[in-house]
Amino acid sequence: MTDPVGEDGWLALVDELSRTAGDLEQRVGVVEQYKRAIAAEPWSNKLWLAYCEWVWSLHTDCQNADAGWPEEEQMLGQELFALETATDVWQQGAQATQYRLSDSHELWNRWMSIELEQVAASPDEQKIERVQQLFLDRLQVPQAAWDETSQMFSTFISKYKEAAWEATMVETTKLAKTAKDLYSHRETHELKLQRAVESGQEEAVRSEMRSYLEWELAQASKRNKKGVPTSPLILCVALFERALSSTTLGLDSAVWDDYIVFLSTSRRELQDSQLPAILPVIQRATNHCPWSGTLWSRYILCAEVENLPFATMEQIKHAATNTRDLDRDGMGSVVEFYIAWSGYLKRLTMVDGATDEDVDVAEMGLPTALEDVQQWGKRRHGKEWKGDPLFRIERIFIQHLTQKGSFEEARGIWRKLVKTHADSYEFWQQYYVWEMTVRVSTTPPANATAVLIQAIHRKTLDWPEKMMEVYVRHCNNYEDAVGLVNALNSVHQLSKQVAKRREYEAAQYAQPEVLVEEVVEGESPSGVSKRKRESEDTDGAASKKVKSEDQAALREQHLKRDRENTTVLVTNLPVEVTQNKTRQYFKAYGHINSMTLKPEPDKLSSTALIEFKTPEEAQSALLRDGKYFVDKQIQVTPGTGLTLYVTNFPPTADDAYLCKLFKDCGEIFSIRWPSLKFNTHRRFVYISFRTVEAAAAATQLDGQPLGGVYKLVSKYSDPANKKDREGAMAEGREIHVTSLDTGLTEEDLNEVFSKYGKVEKVNILKTLTGASKGAAFIAFEKKEEATAALELDKTKLKSRVLNVEMSVGKNFKSSATSLGKASSASPAPEADGDSVLSPSPAPEGYQKTHAQHAPSRTEITNRTVTLMNIPDTVNDARVRALAETHGEIVKLVLKPDHQGAIVEYADAASAGKAALALENHEIAPGRKLRTGGMKDLFAEKPEIKSDRIQTGQGKKAPPAFIQPSAPVRRPGPGGRGGLGIKRGLGYSAKPTAAASSSSATSEEGVNTTGNENKKPKSNADFKAMFVKGGTQ
Repeated sequence: MTDPVGEDGWLALVDELSRTAGDLEQRVGVVEQYKRAIAAEPWSNKLWLAYCEWVWSLHTDCQNADAGWPEEEQMLGQELFALETATDVWQQGAQATQYRLSDSHELWNRWMSIELEQVAASPDEQKIERVQQLFLDRLQVPQAAWDETSQMFSTFISKYKEAAWEATMVETTKLAKTAKDLYSHRETHELKLQRAVESGQEEAVRSEMRSYLEWELAQASKRNKKGVPTSPLILCVALFERALSSTTLGLDSAVWDDYIVFLSTSRRELQDSQLPAILPVIQRATNHCPWSGTLWSRYILCAEVENLPFATMEQIKHAATNTRDLDRDGMGSVVEFYIAWSGYLKRLTMVDGATDEDVDVAEMGLPTALEDVQQWGKRRHGKEWKGDPLFRIERIFIQHLTQKGSFEEARGIWRKLVKTHADSYEFWQQYYVWEMTVRVSTTPPANATAVLIQAIHRKTLDWPEKMMEVYVRHCNNYEDAVGLVNALNSVHQLSKQVAKRREYEAAQYAQPEVLVEEVVEGESPSGVSKRKRESEDTDGAASKKVKSEDQAALREQHLKRDRENTTVLVTNLPVEVTQNKTRQYFKAYGHINSMTLKPEPDKLSSTALIEFKTPEEAQSALLRDGKYFVDKQIQVTPGTGLTLYVTNFPPTADDAYLCKLFKDCGEIFSIRWPSLKFNTHRRFVYISFRTVEAAAAATQLDGQPLGGVYKLVSKYSDPANKKDREGAMAEGREIHVTSLDTGLTEEDLNEVFSKYGKVEKVNILKTLTGASKGAAFIAFEKKEEATAALELDKTKLKSRVLNVEMSVGKNFKSSATSLGKASSASPAPEADGDSVLSPSPAPEGYQKTHAQHAPSRTEITNRTVTLMNIPDTVNDARVRALAETHGEIVKLVLKPDHQGAIVEYADAASAGKAALALENHEIAPGRKLRTGGMKDLFAEKPEIKSDRIQTGQGKKAPPAFIQPSAPVRRPGPGGRGGLGIKRGLGYSAKPTAAASSSSATSEEGVNTTGNENKKPKSNADFKAMFVKGGTQ
C-alpha cells in the first residue's frame, strides 16, 4: 500500500483506521500510523492535533472501566499510555507547530487546558512554575492569538501568584515585544490569506500564499551590519511548511524547489541549528511531486554532497525511475534526472581515491542510462523521439570516455548523434571543438575539418552562415593554400543556396495564414450515405416502425454525450474491487453512463474510467480525490484529453487491430464501440488512453492512409465540433420517387426529370434478383431544380401514379445486408459520426449474376446459417471475416436487434461446416457464438445494458444436482444451418428418388449399405469431417 500524500490524505487514512480499531493492538497500530504521518508532514497542525487527541483518548479510556476494554488490555494500556506519555505528545506537538502563526494556538490552547486541569487537581509549586514557564515561552513566539494567550496567563497568575501579578505581566510585556512586532509586520498578509481561505476559492489561496512567501523570502534575505538576519529564518521555514502541508501548493514542484534553495543557502551561510535538514525535505518533495525531474536530480546531488553510500544512491535512482509519474509532463523530467545520475557516476571516477569498483560502476552505468532514456522516449513518443535536443547525457558519457583516453569510442557516440542532431549548429560546433581538443597537435586536424565539411553541406542546418564562418576560419588557421581555396569555393557556392533558402523562408513568413477545411467526399450516390434507403434485408418491416427525427434534436442529444468533459479517471482502487462496488461508491455524484474497470499489471491496484451524464456530475466526483476506498487512497482526476474519436478504419478492424495501430503512442486504457442496434452503419470507436501525452501522440495519426483505401480520422472527442452534413440529400437537391413502373430504366427517368434541371444521378433501387423495386433517388445540380421537380407528384407515368417528395435522411438502420465477397454494409463515418467515407461496395454486376441462378427458397434455407449471441457492437464486416473462412458467402444480414446474423453460403456443405466450426467460438471477450435456425434467431431479444446497481445476492438460480448439457441439434427440415432433409453432413444433396429410399440410409443420413461392420461415427467424427471438408 502506497503512503498518502498531504495532511488530508493522512488524516483520511488514520481516521478510517481509528474508527475500525477494536482492540489494543489495532489502537497501537493507529498510533504507529500517526507517527508515520507526522514524519511525512512534520509541521501539520491538523495531524499533530489529531495525534495528540488520539493518544489522550487512549490514556483516558484505559483509566476508565466503563470504556469497555478487557481487563488485561486496560492494565497494559495504563502502562503504554500513562499521563506522562500523553502530555509529552502534547508538548511535542506544541513545539513542532509553534511557528505556524495562524493556527498554532489551537493545539497549544488544548494542551494548556489539560495542564491547567492537572494543576487545579493537585496544585504544587513545581507544577505552577512549570506552567508559568510554558506561558512565558509561548508569549515570546509571534502568533495570531497573542492577546488570548496573554489573557489566559493573566488569569493563571491571578489565581496562583496574585501578589506577583503586576511585576510578572510587566516583565512579560517586555519579553514579548519582539514577537508582537514580528507578527504585526505579517498581520496584513495573514488577514488577506484568511479572507482567501474563507472565500473557498483555491486559486485565491494559492495566489495569496505565493505573495506571502515572496515577502517572507525578502525579509529572510535582509541582514544587519553584523551580517545577522533581521528576521528569524524559522518564520520563513514555518510559512513554507504551512503552504506545502496545508494548501495545494504542496503539489507545486516550483514551491518545493524554492524551499530547498532557501534551506541550502541559509544553512551554508549561517549554520542555523533550527533549520530542518535538507535531505528529508527533498525526500518529502519527491513524494509530493514524483513527476519533477528537478527535485529528483536535486535529491541525487544533495545525497552525493552528504557522501551517502552507492547502495543508497541506487535506491534513490530506482525510486525515481519506478514512479509512474516521472514522464507526466514529457520527457524533460526523465532526461533531467538521468543527467544528474550520469553526472554522479562520472564524478565517482574523478574523486581522489576512486577505486576500480567506482570505475566499473561508471563504465556500466553511463551507457545503461543512455539506453534507458532512449527506450523510455521511444516507448512514450514512438519514432518521433529523437533524443535530448541538447544531448546532455551523451556529452557526459563522451567526457568520461575522453578522460580515460577512449577517443574512438567517444567519436562513435558523436557519429551516432549525427542521425538525430545534424540540423543543429550547436551540435556541430561542439563536435568540432571536441575534435580539436583530442587531436594530436603535431598533425593536421583532419577529423575536425571533416566535421565542418559535413556540417556545411547539411541543407537543413539551422544556422549555416555561422558554420561556414567557422569553416573558413578553421581553414585559415590549419589548412594549406589548396585546402583554403577549396573551402572558399565551397562556401561561395553554398552561400548562394542559403541565400535562396532565406528568401523562400521570408516569402513564406510574409504570406498570411489561410485555414483550409478539408472536405471529404463520400461514395454514396448523393454524397450522404447515413440515411434510410429502401431495405434490402429479409426483415424490412421493422424499419417502417421508426420515424425520422428532427436533426436539431439529434444534434442536441449528441452534444449531451460529451465524453471529453464528463469522464473521470480513478486510480489506486483495490485490485479486487468490482464494478458494482465502484458504482455504489460514486453513485451519490450522478448518473454513470459507462465504466471501464481494469486491474493494473502489477496486480496491486485497479483503475477505472467513469463517464457521468453531465460535466457537473464529473466535477462533483472529483471531491473523492484523496479519499479512502477500503484501505486504498484513491486519486480522482478529470478525464479531459484522454479520449479520442477514431473512425475511417477498415470495416474488419477490432480491438487487436486498433491496439496495433496505436501501439507506439502509449498505453490504451479502454476501447468503446458504439451499439449498432439502431444504426448498423455506424463505424467509429472511442479510445481512451492512459495518459494525456499518449492521446496527444495518437492524434498525430489523424489523416494517415490505411491500406491505400482509408484515411484515418483520430481526433479528440468533441461533439461540439460535429460538421454539418453535405451532399445532395442534405443540401435539398435530391428527390425520392416511388410508385414507379417496374419497366422504367434510369435513362427513362433521366429523360423525364431533366426538363426541370441538370440531373446528376439517378439510382433505381433493385431487389436481389435485379428487378426494380419501383422506387428511385434522383439528384439535381441545384436545390431549386429539385423543388421544381416536385410538380410531377401525383402525375401518371406509364401505368403508375408517381409519388414525388424531397429526400429525407433517417438515422435508423436496424440491420445490415452485404453481398458477395468484398461487400460491407458498414461504411466509414465522418469525423462527426455520419457515414460518408471510404465505403466497401459490393462488386459490380453481382446482382445480375445472382439473378441468373434464381435459387429456390429451399436451396437458400439449406445453405443458410444463423449466428447468435453476437454483441451489438460487432459490425457485419467482422462477422463476414470470421464466417468466410468456412466457405464462399452469398449474402450476410447482421441483426443487432436480435444479437445475431444470417449467413447464406454458396453451398450447403459450407453452411454445415460453418455451423459446427462456429459453435462456441468466442467472438468477443465472454461472448461465445451459438448457431441455430431462423426461429432461434428471431426469438432472441435485443441486448440490454443496465445501469442498475445490484445489491444483495440477486435472484438465485434454482438448485440443480446435475449440470444440464447443451442440447444436441440434428439437421432436419428447415433446421439449423438449413442442412436439408436427412442427407450426409457436409455432402451435397442426393436426387429426390434416392432420398426417398430410406431403407439404404441410416437415421443420421449416412449410407450404410455394405458397411454393416464399420464402427458408427460419433459427433466428434462428424465435426472433424466438416472442418476438413472431406470424407473419412
